[in-house]
Amino acid sequence: MRTVKVSLKERSYPIRIGGGLLTQLGPQCAQLKLGQRCAVITDETVAKKYQQPAVASLRAVGFQPMTIKLKAGEKTKTLKNIHACYNRFADHRLERNSFVVALGGGVVGDLAGFAAATYLRGIHFVQVPTTLLAQVDSSVGGKVGVNLAAGKNLVGAFHQPRLVLCDLDTLRTLPQREFRAGLAEVIKYGIIYDAKLFSRFERDLPLLLKQDAKTLAAIIARCCQIKAKVVVQDEREGDLRAILNFGHTIGHALEAISRYGKYLHGEAISIGQIAAAMISVELTGLPARDANRIVAIFERAGLPISVKLSAVQTLRLLDAMRLDKKVSGGETKFVLAQRIGKVITGQTVSTQVVRQALNRK
Repeated sequence: MRTVKVSLKERSYPIRIGGGLLTQLGPQCAQLKLGQRCAVITDETVAKKYQQPAVASLRAVGFQPMTIKLKAGEKTKTLKNIHACYNRFADHRLERNSFVVALGGGVVGDLAGFAAATYLRGIHFVQVPTTLLAQVDSSVGGKVGVNLAAGKNLVGAFHQPRLVLCDLDTLRTLPQREFRAGLAEVIKYGIIYDAKLFSRFERDLPLLLKQDAKTLAAIIARCCQIKAKVVVQDEREGDLRAILNFGHTIGHALEAISRYGKYLHGEAISIGQIAAAMISVELTGLPARDANRIVAIFERAGLPISVKLSAVQTLRLLDAMRLDKKVSGGETKFVLAQRIGKVITGQTVSTQVVRQALNRK
């Protein structure tokens, strides 16, 4: 088992990474000295495989868990479902020292974390991410929230988990499409922070796609280390943490205009990162060779690198971008690359340049 620590003084927590960790959920939570009553929030797909061992592990050490099963998919991240969770929490008499376990992918983690952040003005929660995307990104850092019809994650909070438990065995049951979608966030860390890591992706991608245990554990741990460093320096996204949004301005808008049904998050930000790379060549001096390497690694990972939009869809996407959380003074701010391993934040990009990047052949 590997451990990465997120050092936030009294809100510090460990990220545990390894195989067979789901059975350790109860003992790991017991070490945190939490209240006995807890809620396990999951989705219908994950519940079939992992609800029973998670609940059994909690009960074995004296916790009293109740379960909430939601429909799988981004459309579940709504205030309506948050209200339903509040009522279930009240029925189970959760208290200030009670806790919520998020058992699932990014959607479950975002929703469960927001419910925990706001019930009784904040109760504890534990992340048990079961997708690659959630293990390397959304489960770490405390950003939780839900969507509105107007855009993604527009209602949310910063609420750090007490523990992140990444059981690599859960990745074996992921559909290939979801695993590949998770690689979009993995590749992102190389682009924004670590050129050596990007080179390792280029070399070891076949091993990653085969889910070689040693390679997977090492790369997940490195991604978590990078995110932990960024979060520790800028927990509330005042400056540095914005680098984690590379490709997300266009990606989130693409998800919104497709009503969260056509693209997985990783697929949308794959397209967004390619567009951001093209814009970076134009505006921030990203060498064409680096841009070509970025395109090539996404292609090799089996991820989409372009999108066909009608004129009306393009206008809708540009409009959705204006609701992005990085909008400042009415202007959408982009994260752009100067080279692989180095990005800059707060960049203003004209709609014409965005159109050109989206319409590339």
